[in-house]
Amino acid sequence: MSTLTKISDAINDWIERLLFGLGLTMAILVAVQVFFRYVLNQSLFWSEELARYLLVWLTFLGASAAYYRKANPGVDFLYARVGPRLRRTADVLIHCVSMGLFAVMIVSGIKFAFFVRLQISPALNLPKWLIVSIIPASGLILMFHGLTFLTAALQRGDRDH
Repeated sequence: MSTLTKISDAINDWIERLLFGLGLTMAILVAVQVFFRYVLNQSLFWSEELARYLLVWLTFLGASAAYYRKANPGVDFLYARVGPRLRRTADVLIHCVSMGLFAVMIVSGIKFAFFVRLQISPALNLPKWLIVSIIPASGLILMFHGLTFLTAALQRGDRDH
């Protein structure tokens, strides 16, 4: 197992633990919010905003965990019918295109975080750049996983020759 693979595994393990914590927190928060609103007839003015931000973080971090586990949707009926050489070429091409998209995500995420750097969230008084920083951060995580997959695909190809 390569060093890149070990680091990628460790990153994903940490991400999945974080996802569990964020998901549990969001579920409890929404349940408490509903209890306060409908049983106690009180509103937790900050809870809806926090739940929304947790969902944003869950979405972007969840995308990186899904990519790592190769759980993203794909059309593999053609892929399964081609030979190993064409399959390797397709793997390399797919990972290169994915990494290009991850680069766009990183650059655009940084630009967006810079754009909202002076804004503050209304209920929690958090800087908005902190909330949207998950976009370039998850792009970096995705890029690292993509580099790991690309390296593995290229090494597999070297062994085939």
